[in-house]
Amino acid sequence: MSAAALAATESRSVLVIGATGLVGSECVRLLAVDPTCSRIVALTRRAQNAFPVSSKLEVAVVDFDHLERHANVFEVDQIICALGTTMAKTPSRDVYRQIDYFYPLEVARRGLAHGATHYLVVTAVGANPNSRVFYNRLKGELEDALSLLNYRSLTIARPSVLIGDRSEPRLSEKIAWKLSFLTPRRYKPVPAANVAKALVNAARDDLPGLRIIQNEEMS
Repeated sequence: MSAAALAATESRSVLVIGATGLVGSECVRLLAVDPTCSRIVALTRRAQNAFPVSSKLEVAVVDFDHLERHANVFEVDQIICALGTTMAKTPSRDVYRQIDYFYPLEVARRGLAHGATHYLVVTAVGANPNSRVFYNRLKGELEDALSLLNYRSLTIARPSVLIGDRSEPRLSEKIAWKLSFLTPRRYKPVPAANVAKALVNAARDDLPGLRIIQNEEMS
């Protein structure tokens, strides 16, 4: 990054939603040591003690169904969205859509209304609004909806299966990791830390327009 670009981003503030998940928590950790970021707001549904100690970190406990009560948290320059659930945890498709589609889109709208200029989001490899697979279709619908908002910059990361240390290990991820040597590069499991690094780097570069980071760029 040039000296001019660095100077322009030294005071940027970043909101992270999904901040306690594999990707989101790593984004918070990386931003905490990033000298070009002066303020981090971590959105969470309940009080947490897992965040790094940092004078620039604010933890905001919010009700995602009533975000209008938390207007101040959206007064940021950039938003990183790593929010998501699984069918195992959320078997209802309506609730799943609420978490994986409505919440990210509503945060994007509120951030834009408060002056945010760059939205960065984790979707999935194979995201397609016309997919027959519910998960891929939902991620594609979210991408399309976000692209219609008037953000100066939109960054989309499309990882495959995420690998990392979860409090609740997932058998499907262990199997995917063991069989990764047989998997085409586009679909190989990817460390969550790599996805977080790609997002934080894209936020630091802050280039205008749409950027899609494919799985093979993060694996």
